[in-house]
Amino acid sequence: MADKKEPPNLDLLERISADFKDEPGVVMGTMFRSPGLRVGDKIFAFLGFEGRLIVKLPRDRAVELVDAGTAEEVVMGKRRMREWIAFPPQEDRTATLSLWRDMAQEAHKYVDSLRQAT
Repeated sequence: MADKKEPPNLDLLERISADFKDEPGVVMGTMFRSPGLRVGDKIFAFLGFEGRLIVKLPRDRAVELVDAGTAEEVVMGKRRMREWIAFPPQEDRTATLSLWRDMAQEAHKYVDSLRQAT
């Protein structure tokens, strides 16, 4: 049986995952059939279509990043995901990793605050 092909940019997500090794409750696993990160039972970042990093941020921040051209809206089926935005890989992998690390940290803080509020 042939091995499954790794999703694009999995190595970048694994490097980002290492940034959270000392954060309680953060684990790497499969979300929506894609590798991603969660805190507790809440997803905050995962690899989406074509190796894009998809993160959950407050709606105002998500709109700001989309309007600036840094991120793209996420649409699943016909539904626009209000707090989820995607960051395509850039031509430079170092720049991609830097941006993705920042966005994953921001998403973690947001989702962890939601989790702790409930």
